[in-house]
Amino acid sequence: MWFFEIINDFVIGYPIFVSVIWIVGCIYEAIYRRKEILPLYDKEPLVSILVPAHNEHDTLWDAVKSISNINYKNFEVILIDDKSDDDTLHIMYEIQKKYANQFTVKVIPIEVNQGKANAMNQGFANSSGKYIMGIDSDSIIAKDSVSIMVKTLESNDKLGAVAGKPVVRNRTTILGRLQLLEYIGVIDIIKKAQSFLYGRVNTVSGVIVGFRREALKDVNGWDPTIITEDIDITWRLYRKNWKIKYQPSIICWILVPENVRNLIKQRRRWARGGMEVLVKNNDFLIHSDITRKALLYETIISNFWAVLTALSTISYLLNFLVDHELQLDGDVLLILIGISFLQFGIGFWGSKERAYLDFKDLLLIPIYIVYYWMINLISCITALISFFLDPKQDGTWSSPDRGL
Repeated sequence: MWFFEIINDFVIGYPIFVSVIWIVGCIYEAIYRRKEILPLYDKEPLVSILVPAHNEHDTLWDAVKSISNINYKNFEVILIDDKSDDDTLHIMYEIQKKYANQFTVKVIPIEVNQGKANAMNQGFANSSGKYIMGIDSDSIIAKDSVSIMVKTLESNDKLGAVAGKPVVRNRTTILGRLQLLEYIGVIDIIKKAQSFLYGRVNTVSGVIVGFRREALKDVNGWDPTIITEDIDITWRLYRKNWKIKYQPSIICWILVPENVRNLIKQRRRWARGGMEVLVKNNDFLIHSDITRKALLYETIISNFWAVLTALSTISYLLNFLVDHELQLDGDVLLILIGISFLQFGIGFWGSKERAYLDFKDLLLIPIYIVYYWMINLISCITALISFFLDPKQDGTWSSPDRGL
C-alpha cells in the first residue's frame, strides 16, 4: 500500500511543488529585470523578418500591416509561401507592390509543401540581415518588438537567440480565454522562472523569435525532419554553446485554436517535440552542465507524472463505478486552488498593461485548473503513444485552427 500512497502523493504534490518553484523564480526574475539596461546602438543593423505561410488568406495582410507600423526602420520582410492551396501567394505579391516604397519585401514561393522548418531555411537563404526575426503569419507584433530584440541581442555577443512573448488575441470563446490565462499565467511564468533559475529556457517561441545570423549558420538553420522546429533549434543552439534569453518585452498577439480537438492536436505536437529533443540530446542527461540537465530531467519527470496521473485517474473512476465513492482530499484541493490564484495573479499583474487584460478573466481560474489538467494529460499520453508507434514523422504542415 505504501507504494500506491507514494504514487498518489506524487500525482497530487508534483503540480503544487512546480507551481511554487515557478512563482518564486518568476518573482526573482522580475526583480532582476528591473535592473536590466539594454544598450543603445548608433546605427540600426539590418533585420530580416521571415514570415512563413501556408493557406493564410485571412491573416497575412494584418501580420504585414503590423510590421509596417514598427518603430524600427532598417528591415526587410521575406514572405515564404509553402505551396498554399488558396491565394496566399497572390496576396504576397500584392503586399510586395503595396509596400514597395516603404521597405523591401521578398516573396519566396515553394513548389512542394515541406513544412515550416524548410520554409524558414528558404527565407534565411534569401535574407541579408545581421539579425533574423521569425514570426507566424497570424502574429500582430508590437511596435517596439524589433527594436527590443535588436537591443537584447546587441547586449551579449554570445546570445544566439532571444525568445519573445506571445499573447492570445482571440478571446470571444471560453476556450480562447482559457488559453489567454495559460499563456500569461503558465507559459510566461515558466519561461521567466527558467530564465532566473537556469539562465536558459527550454524552448524559444516559434511565433516570435530573434536570431543572430552567425548562430543560425553555426547550426545549419532549422531541421525539416523535426515536427517542432522551435524546440529543436533551441537545443541545437545549446549544443553549440550559444545562449538563449527570454525577453517578455518582445510582444506579439496570436490566434489560438477554439476547437478542443485542434487544441489537443497542437498540444500533442508540442509534447512530441519535447520527446524528440530528449532522444536527440540524451547524452546531455549525463554529460552536460547542470542547467541543461535540469531542463531535460524536468521534461522526463513531467511525462512520468502524466503517465501516473492517467493511471490514477482510471483507478479513481473504477473506484467510483464499483464503490460509488470518489475520494478527494479537500485540503490539498484548496491548496492547489490557492496557489493557482496566486500564480495567475502574478501573471496577470505582470502582463495587464501590454496584454489588455480584464480582471473578469481571473474568474475562469477554477475552470482552467480542470482544463489544464485534462488537455495536457490527454496531449502528453497521446504524444507518447504516437512517438513510440511512429517515431519518424515528416515536417509538412497544414494551416491550423486559429479561431477566426
